Amino acid sequence: MNLYFKYLAMHFKSAMQYKTSFILLSIGQFFVPFSVFLSFSFLFRRFGNIQDFNFYEVAFIYSIANFSFAITESFVRGFDSFSKLIKSGDFDRLLVRPQNLIVQVLGSAIEFTRIGRIVQSILVFIIAVINLEILWNIGHIMFIILMIFSGFCVFSGIFILTATIPFWTVEGIEIANIFTDGGRELSQYPLSIYKDWFRRFFTYIIPFACVNFLPFLYLTGKSDNLFYAFAPIYGIIFVIPCISIWYFGVKKYKSTGS
Repeated sequence: MNLYFKYLAMHFKSAMQYKTSFILLSIGQFFVPFSVFLSFSFLFRRFGNIQDFNFYEVAFIYSIANFSFAITESFVRGFDSFSKLIKSGDFDRLLVRPQNLIVQVLGSAIEFTRIGRIVQSILVFIIAVINLEILWNIGHIMFIILMIFSGFCVFSGIFILTATIPFWTVEGIEIANIFTDGGRELSQYPLSIYKDWFRRFFTYIIPFACVNFLPFLYLTGKSDNLFYAFAPIYGIIFVIPCISIWYFGVKKYKSTGS
């Protein structure tokens, strides 16, 4: 962790060399997802509810998904852009260093400009919470933190899985974005609006539902299923096999020869 904090300091100092650019990019990162939020607010004005979910309930689900994804994009960017390390041959350099590989990959790219997305998610979360009838206590606050951490682990796991592909293809495959950006998009809405097979896949195989939708049902009393209370833990566990698969790819790596 000492090494990782040095990486953080290095990237932050680098970003602060161009303060105006950093501020403008952060503002841009605020307004891009905000436009999406506005679009579905217009949708609710036109149609009322989505199934039995009102605007503020969906806003809550949306904010958790976006907050988790923004944190992941900030601090797990090294895996998202991992194919660049493979193509440039820089991954070979990481392999010969006497340091943890995952820490080195995480430290290779950190995006502080995603602070704009994080701020936007917090604002939407506050709006949603003010208008939801939830009796808040320490347990509920800890549960929200667990949901966000679960989302961070699930999105990190997806990034790590997509970073395994370049070991065989060198170039990252664009179809992987179905599960990164696509995963963020689908988890912004109640999963119950999708087909049964789709719901099962994104609950038991890739547990996006365990990040926000199922815990939200338990938190608001829409369901008394005790499994939903422990669903975020399944999301946290998801990252473990993803790391194992990535290390399997590391063992099969033969260098690009560049």
